Amino acid sequence: MPSVEDGMRFDITVLGRYTYLATIVFWGAIAGALLRRAGALKRAAKTILVLYPVAYVWDWYTLEVGVFDIIERTGIEVAGIPLEEHCFIVVVPSLVLGFHETLHDLTAAKADGE
Repeated sequence: MPSVEDGMRFDITVLGRYTYLATIVFWGAIAGALLRRAGALKRAAKTILVLYPVAYVWDWYTLEVGVFDIIERTGIEVAGIPLEEHCFIVVVPSLVLGFHETLHDLTAAKADGE
């Protein structure tokens, strides 16, 4: 099977304008499962709520100045940025916190002798 270095890439654009949103939903589901398993949904929600305004401004600015462009998107904009970016702003810290809380939970369980 050819490798990525040989030019073989998986076509993730099969969902058309919903491709980016679908990938965000996929990773968001993993983040939610990790946070639920660790019992950290409320703590994570508080952290994300505090981070959201900073991330929003950062995202809005980078889109405005042309740092990046999102090609495969729904076309729905909310408050000046694509819907997918609002989801991204929530999913990325959720995933980080989900892994953090899960690792912390596993470490604590190991220390307790489970």
